[in-house]
Amino acid sequence: LLLGAPGPLSARHVAHELRTSVDGMERLLDALVGMEVLEVEPAEGTALYSSSDVANLYLARGSSKSLHHMMTYQNQTVYPLWTHLGDAVREGRNQNEKTFGLQPEDPFQAVYRSDDEEMLKFMGLMDSSWILDGHDIATAFDLSCFQKIVDLGGCTGALAREMAKAYPSSSVSVLDLPTVVDAAKKYFSRENDDVVFHSGDFFLGDVPPADLYVLARIVHDWPEEKCLSLLRKLHDTCRPGGGVLLVEAMLLETRRGPLMAQIFSLNMLVQMEGRERPPSGYTRLLNDAGFHDVQVCRTGKSYDAILTGRNS
Repeated sequence: LLLGAPGPLSARHVAHELRTSVDGMERLLDALVGMEVLEVEPAEGTALYSSSDVANLYLARGSSKSLHHMMTYQNQTVYPLWTHLGDAVREGRNQNEKTFGLQPEDPFQAVYRSDDEEMLKFMGLMDSSWILDGHDIATAFDLSCFQKIVDLGGCTGALAREMAKAYPSSSVSVLDLPTVVDAAKKYFSRENDDVVFHSGDFFLGDVPPADLYVLARIVHDWPEEKCLSLLRKLHDTCRPGGGVLLVEAMLLETRRGPLMAQIFSLNMLVQMEGRERPPSGYTRLLNDAGFHDVQVCRTGKSYDAILTGRNS
């Protein structure tokens, strides 16, 4: 409403258009001003509200950097799960059964629980994440030596596109489930796209040969044995001199943060089967799978990077 208005609006005007109480809307608008989502102009007798540059960039649906999909997914999937946080802590497992009536052993049933619309919300969430952090992840290490890069579970291809931009001499592709690939091509394609999509299941099937495999927000979803099985497969498939890039929200070894990573780890408890880890946790996983020479880069954003290679 504010974005399309010819000028700033009063709380009374906004309340009338959106059919809310004036008092409640005024409090909400003031809180959004405090969060720097909105601007306010004190005027004689009333205050006038308008959309901020931040809101125009990240909240407007028409913006190329819109986080609308992320907010919709959080609202309709993540928040309902968190109402059962106490049960998740007591039971030590996800709450998909209580929240959505789905078996806890297959958490992605909840992600794709109803129809294409639900899957698109999740894909939009993943796409939005790399709008914020993709460039920092792609450039956390110099990956120019890897000529063929495959993003396993790369969803919409947003992170892969950031890598293709950062390393134009490398070929970058995405491997994901057939339904995800079809939706990515239909709804998230870009003009002059340099990213190639392949259909497959990297847990059950073979993975294409590559110099670098990217696992972005994959390891934290699953139990340790399933992660180890995948990493061992990648070690066996990886070309000599090749490597694996993990992208996750890393905890501190001291257990004192970062708060965002700690919240993510709780979210893995209520929603999935995995957890967030400190660098030592990912190093141990990679070492157990046969990889060595593990390098860690904290980006200062929501997600960090861990690079490892196969020496022979």
